[in-house]
Amino acid sequence: MSRRYNKARCPDCKMQATLCICALVPRLQTRTRLTLLVHYREARKPTNTGQLAARCLERSTVEIVGQKDQLIERPLIGDEVPLLMFPADDAVSIEAFANSPQPIALFVPDGNWRQASKMRRRGPGLGDMQCVTLPDTGPTAYRLRAEPRAGGLATLEAIARALAILEGDRGPEIESAMLAVFRVMVERTLWFRGRLRDSEVTGGIPAAAVANDPRGAVTRARAEPGARAVASEASNRADPAARAPLAGKTLLDRG
Repeated sequence: MSRRYNKARCPDCKMQATLCICALVPRLQTRTRLTLLVHYREARKPTNTGQLAARCLERSTVEIVGQKDQLIERPLIGDEVPLLMFPADDAVSIEAFANSPQPIALFVPDGNWRQASKMRRRGPGLGDMQCVTLPDTGPTAYRLRAEPRAGGLATLEAIARALAILEGDRGPEIESAMLAVFRVMVERTLWFRGRLRDSEVTGGIPAAAVANDPRGAVTRARAEPGARAVASEASNRADPAARAPLAGKTLLDRG
């Protein structure tokens, strides 16, 4: 990441500094212990949700993996039941462990399909773990990236749904608390990209972002149609060449 990028974003939640969600992150006690295995390329992305999930849970560990020649230690299990969230051919539904008398050690790969597959093959002890999958509980609410697999979920959503099953009576409460901060993260990011209006963001826009809008004029105009004329006029004053039509060119806001 560039220095400019780091300065503009919170180092913990990776959101734009004025849109920081750290104050909203809950700290939840669970019987289940989470180990998040994050591919190093995924770890740098501001749209990563797995690390946000780990921050929500007191009993969680984040391991950055996938770098060349990196040594990964065999996980310590103790008296826990180790489960790997991965859709292997021999995977079973996580519901089979809903009433486990022993606590669960849940290992979750965080990366694309290829990266997660490599983690399972190369991580000491991971290839021998029982793989589990989630029951179909509806579509993802994650709108920041295209999901290549039908029924795919963001990592935080998958962890929250797993805990809803594994944590007994408190499961739904834990899931709800995690999804609440997830929703704010997604909606503030969409607002920053110009895809939501202020009124469409859960909890509204922080005062700091209202006072010092981090979006550019083009992005603001996209979100607030009434601002289009103002943004266009400002752009033309800054660059007279902008008055001429652009042949075969498209302005992309990558967010």
